Amino acid sequence: MTDHNAYPGGVAGHARLFLLIAGVLWTLGFFSEAGATTFKIATLAPDGTTWMKEMRAGAEEIKQQTNGRVEFRFYPGGVMGNAGNVLRKMRIGQLNGGAFASGEVASVYSGVQIYSLPFLFRSYDEVDYVRQQMDEQLIANMSDKGLVPIGISEGGFAYMMSDKPLLKVVDLKGRRVWIPEGDAISQAMFNAAGISPIPLPIADVYTGLQTGLVDTVANSTTGAIAFQWHARMNRVTDAPMLLIIGMLVVDKKALDKISTEDRAVVLKVMTAAFKRLNRLNREDDAKAREALIKQGVTFDKPSENEVMHWREIAKQALARLGAENVYPRDLLEAVQGHLSTYREQSRSSNAQ
Repeated sequence: MTDHNAYPGGVAGHARLFLLIAGVLWTLGFFSEAGATTFKIATLAPDGTTWMKEMRAGAEEIKQQTNGRVEFRFYPGGVMGNAGNVLRKMRIGQLNGGAFASGEVASVYSGVQIYSLPFLFRSYDEVDYVRQQMDEQLIANMSDKGLVPIGISEGGFAYMMSDKPLLKVVDLKGRRVWIPEGDAISQAMFNAAGISPIPLPIADVYTGLQTGLVDTVANSTTGAIAFQWHARMNRVTDAPMLLIIGMLVVDKKALDKISTEDRAVVLKVMTAAFKRLNRLNREDDAKAREALIKQGVTFDKPSENEVMHWREIAKQALARLGAENVYPRDLLEAVQGHLSTYREQSRSSNAQ
């Protein structure tokens, strides 16, 4: 017979030790409810937004198709902190994934921001064509770095917004321009234009607008309303500055722990959910534009010469950043090659 008293604390000590270990493992996400694998996902997206609705709908479908073996638990509205905090919590296993803007995970793989380079795209038709050619490569490259994008969607084109019209590059002189914290590409572009932007986490922008720390931002029309920035601005420069890309990524090690069949379900369902989200985001952006106009916001159309001026500034900044390996130059060359093909096809089609 085993002598339980041979161990410190006897049976009660073993029980306490087991509970302690179990509690730690639960916190780190090794156990989950009713034997299911639960992916804990954090995001800055507020609850009730289209993003959250579609991700929750996808999660429910995955739960049903896997008979409850795979579940998702979401932490919206920034309750888990900013992107840096979420990535740190993913590294220690407290979280298994997050929904990020592409630039927020550029520290993991710099190529993830390739679609969001400034003044790259001129229309959604161009975006659609390039994404058809490039999405699979982007997902594979990101997965090699340990984070698997299980959904990629656009957040709309970002436009410069302020309380004064910004029709020319020189109009930004003296303005307090916000850029996302850690965004080396936006930093370089504005610096090339002779402007010193103010980097802030996106969660601090509204307060910055209230206090006057910043007075000029870039966001989609939907994003401006969702974050309530529109209350502080009444002018929008009507020229797409960059494409906002968001993605739902999960830790590859966590994804690999579920069965091949369940993994296929997760990827299939979330890919479909993000395709719906892409369509809905474009519809929401158009509606948001109309809503802003009704609220008295003016959309100022710059001249084509000024847009060309911005494109040249962006080109100079990107050339320098490419030389510094801030993004993969071969990836940009591939995107530009696809854009050239598309634009040539469009010119030929229009000429007929």
